[in-house]
Amino acid sequence: MKIILASSSPRRKELLAKIFTNFSIKKPDCEEIILENPKKTVKSLAKMKAMSIQCDYDLLISADTIVVYDNKILGKPLDRTDAINTLTTLRGVIHKVYTGVCIKYKKKEKTFCEVFSVCSKVKLKNMTDEEVLSYVQSGSPYDKAGAYGIQDGVVEFYKGSYSNIVGLPVEELTKRLKRHRLI
Repeated sequence: MKIILASSSPRRKELLAKIFTNFSIKKPDCEEIILENPKKTVKSLAKMKAMSIQCDYDLLISADTIVVYDNKILGKPLDRTDAINTLTTLRGVIHKVYTGVCIKYKKKEKTFCEVFSVCSKVKLKNMTDEEVLSYVQSGSPYDKAGAYGIQDGVVEFYKGSYSNIVGLPVEELTKRLKRHRLI
């Protein structure tokens, strides 16, 4: 089976490797459009990423992750100032992390496209200004929704799926792939 991960995220690659040992990566090419509703946003973005892939495959998986605080969607920081502002806003408060996933499968006898989302709650440590600056200077925040990675030790606690917060809800994806008899 030819499997494609439509993502340039090294973390999604690591997470998908927990399910499949052999897959290819294709970088999606689409404009990210933010909608009012976080669930609709991540589901729409995951599907748009999947639809942007034009190659041969049996199974294609795409995903998108956003952070939501105070009804505001926070994506990847645009620059250093944006990263500092985002982390300063999120430190010490509970917020939500949404990941939308699109599974596309196509074989002669079976073709489908399923899109779902998972939500987890997170509270960042109450970092000092110096800790925020140090974390931003590490370079880690720039390719992560909400300007942080749970794997970086900046989270005080979370409720829900750890892998969802990283960027691909492995447990829910595995459950759905099993339901479709793809693993």
